Amino acid sequence: MTLLALRATGLLATFNDAGVLALADVHVARRVALLGGEPDETVQLAVALTVRAVRLGSVCVELASVRSTTTTDEEVDVGALPWPEPPAWQAACERSPVVAASGESGRPLRLVRGLLYLDRYWRQEDSIRRHLQDRAAAPPPPVDVERLRADLEGLPGKQRLAAAVSALRWVSVLAGGPGTGKTTTIARLLAVLYAQASTPPRIALAAPTGKAAARLEEAVREVARELPGNPLPDLRASTLHRLLGRRAGSRTRFRHHSAHRLPYDVVVVDETSMVSLTLMARLIEAVRPDARLILVGDPDQLASVEAGAVLSDIVAADGLPEAALSHSLNSLGESCTVVNGVVTLDRVWRFGGAIAQLATAVRAGDDDAVVALLRSGSNELEFVESAPQSCAGLRSEVMAALETVADAASRGDAPAALEGLGRHRLLCAHRHGPYGVTRWTAEVESWLPTDSPVGRPVLITANDYDTGLYNGDTGVVIQTPDGPRAAFARGGDTMLIPPSRLSEAQTLYAMTVHRSQGSQFDRVSLILPPAGSPLLTRELFYTAVTRAQSGLRILGSEEAVRAAVTRPITRASGLRDSLGIPMDH
Repeated sequence: MTLLALRATGLLATFNDAGVLALADVHVARRVALLGGEPDETVQLAVALTVRAVRLGSVCVELASVRSTTTTDEEVDVGALPWPEPPAWQAACERSPVVAASGESGRPLRLVRGLLYLDRYWRQEDSIRRHLQDRAAAPPPPVDVERLRADLEGLPGKQRLAAAVSALRWVSVLAGGPGTGKTTTIARLLAVLYAQASTPPRIALAAPTGKAAARLEEAVREVARELPGNPLPDLRASTLHRLLGRRAGSRTRFRHHSAHRLPYDVVVVDETSMVSLTLMARLIEAVRPDARLILVGDPDQLASVEAGAVLSDIVAADGLPEAALSHSLNSLGESCTVVNGVVTLDRVWRFGGAIAQLATAVRAGDDDAVVALLRSGSNELEFVESAPQSCAGLRSEVMAALETVADAASRGDAPAALEGLGRHRLLCAHRHGPYGVTRWTAEVESWLPTDSPVGRPVLITANDYDTGLYNGDTGVVIQTPDGPRAAFARGGDTMLIPPSRLSEAQTLYAMTVHRSQGSQFDRVSLILPPAGSPLLTRELFYTAVTRAQSGLRILGSEEAVRAAVTRPITRASGLRDSLGIPMDH
């Protein structure tokens, strides 16, 4: 239900009544117009739509197409609203005292190539573009070509190419879906960079969340131990906020910035799809110009909950091969064309069969193929079109997994309890409502015979640096000689924390798809909301599908499945197109 702005008039009131604009959008637009002396209601509408765009994850709004790309939760014909004609609308914005054009500053909004930005987000996007272009135009890193050729021997296909590009370019991007070997490639390319350096390079591993950082650290260590001679040091990973040195009380002010750079020679960022525009701008400006930056992630997964989709923009951006890079790659026997330093791993090593086929069909937006696979009778896939509450298979699988966890927990066997926690995971698109995590957590609790704390899975919901627990960490309460303790995996070790010290934790019987990013489970059950849910998108469905390793159960209607597959997230941004524009434009 949309809250109405009682003092709004004209277009702002009309679009607010229709559910397009929220109360906050209208309030900001009216305030900007009042302070900037802008009486034109079409410009006020443009301001409100720009605020709305950022709230929904976009960086800007394209005036020429916003009429056809705007959707709402309400059953309203958005196209029938009194939209201004784009040419006159853009002209009004160009004349507005609250909108800056190229070369101007000091105004709250900026219009660039038909895209209207809040000025802060344009500056962040432009900063990222300029830093990427500057680093591409700079003389490449010095390399010992013969040594590099020898170090690349034995690396397969795209892993070899990725290692070569990371050695030859200041910024490289390693893209790929789950199971394509991204972490293995990270460890191997770091070994190549380590061998190239005359003195041991300082390497930073980072990720947007504590959970992802811990997983990256553990995975790189595991792969490094298997490399001949174990060539890498004992690397630690941190969150991006901790890497940059977040100042207390601020989400955007950091100790490291353009005037106080990070001290590392190589910075690797995993799960980059989850990094917002703002955080990426802060990161790139903090990395030294003579340091390598390696961005890793899956551009088809869900993006950050904040504005921006930087990884997918970089991966999808047009561009021409760099002559120097192409020459160096050719001399190493690599004839592939590389644009913007992007190498995409496309061979799935971890899993295959029907789940991999389903993921491919989802990524391609082929809803007919997706529905056919779900109804194919594969042992890996189950499609439940009846009410989820009536699915006996779901209840029995959830209970079997929890019983395994509880049995190990009661014996104090933390590794077995944590391993049992990964056997099955119930995922939801929503946090609240009849299809959400809150409702299904209550449902699972009603199935349990007791409410004993021992065996209870827990989810950490905020970073706690005192205990070493991070937002997204999962654990299990086990019985120990000292009483109940919450067990969390840390590589090959187990960390035990008294439950009383878990200040930000909740029971984990169900999880949102967003929180599951970067995790893998043996089997997954996904509760789909009705087709009209705005959260039901291709990226969400793909992310959920690719969490499963051996079995996937989809609970929802065919209409909901088709809606998800055919509804990609559209995040307006100028970065994808502007990366190909010369720096002096």
